[in-house]
Amino acid sequence: MAKAVADDYLRRIPKAELHCHLAGTIRATTVAELAKRYGMTLPRPAETLYQWPDFDGFLEILRIAAAVLRTPADFTRAVYEYIEDAVRDGNLKHVEFFFNPDYFYPNGIDYPSQVAGMVEGLRQAKERFGVTGLLICCIDRSLNNGAQAVEIVETALAHRHELVVGIGLDGNESVGPPALYAEAYALAKKGGLKCTAHCCEDYLTPLQAPPTNYLICRDVLRCDRIDHGYNMLASDFVMAEARRDGLYFTPCAWTSLLHNRPHRPQRIRRMAEAGLNVTINTDDPAMFGTNLGHGFTTLFESVGWGPDMARKFSLNSVEGSWLHESDKAALRMAFRKEIAALDKEFGYETAAPPV
Repeated sequence: MAKAVADDYLRRIPKAELHCHLAGTIRATTVAELAKRYGMTLPRPAETLYQWPDFDGFLEILRIAAAVLRTPADFTRAVYEYIEDAVRDGNLKHVEFFFNPDYFYPNGIDYPSQVAGMVEGLRQAKERFGVTGLLICCIDRSLNNGAQAVEIVETALAHRHELVVGIGLDGNESVGPPALYAEAYALAKKGGLKCTAHCCEDYLTPLQAPPTNYLICRDVLRCDRIDHGYNMLASDFVMAEARRDGLYFTPCAWTSLLHNRPHRPQRIRRMAEAGLNVTINTDDPAMFGTNLGHGFTTLFESVGWGPDMARKFSLNSVEGSWLHESDKAALRMAFRKEIAALDKEFGYETAAPPV
């Protein structure tokens, strides 16, 4: 029996990545090379570096990887290499990186230098691959209380760069409920930054990361977008609210936890089929052993969707992006033209002609 949609189609359909963390995109070989340069001792060699027993173990390795980025050139390299890999493996066209400034301060590099390095990586990648990129300054709940989060936002506003378009909130959701960061988010909104937050992640139970966290992210933090969202499925009321609100969600088809991998595609299926605006992302691709193409093929193999859903996810990633409207319109048109050409090549019926 033929597959509902070919793997090669899924890998080649154009994509925007709206949920990936810079520290989790670094090739293990790059981490090992930079660690050697800076005299760091890694807990294990590159080929097994990205292995961990639980979510806290993953966070530990994430911060170890972050510790190797010590100069603007290191940041440039990390950004460029991720885009190079994502273009090859998943036809990336646009990316919005999370970066946690606090991960890198102990490395002796200040905020403006971090941003300068990432911006240069984006510039080089755009020149080489035509991929556009934006940056999102992120707050780690496990490291930052409410007052520290305000300081992060103040720094981002004091050193404003046009490519740093928003703030995010990540880390262990159970130790940092969203309302704790209300002041930081209000400051970000006042300063013209977009807002998103990791919410209702499924490495925690719905009691630890309850569906009501979505309502707090919407009403208190005034988020423009939501990362993950799976535990919302435990509440029909919250799901109905999310569908009505029309925010875009950035779930990830692959996860750091082995026991969650069979369940994640089905949770995404339920979110999409409930009418939420869903995009497909990688989170920490180098660390998880995934990429955009793999995420799509894994999801579609598990769920059995056809090309219509691939088109929807592709175009959703444009609509959910934080590009300026003129840039978004140009990217939307480019995606539609490329999808139409792919449909013709694979013999799939295009739902609507490109405009």
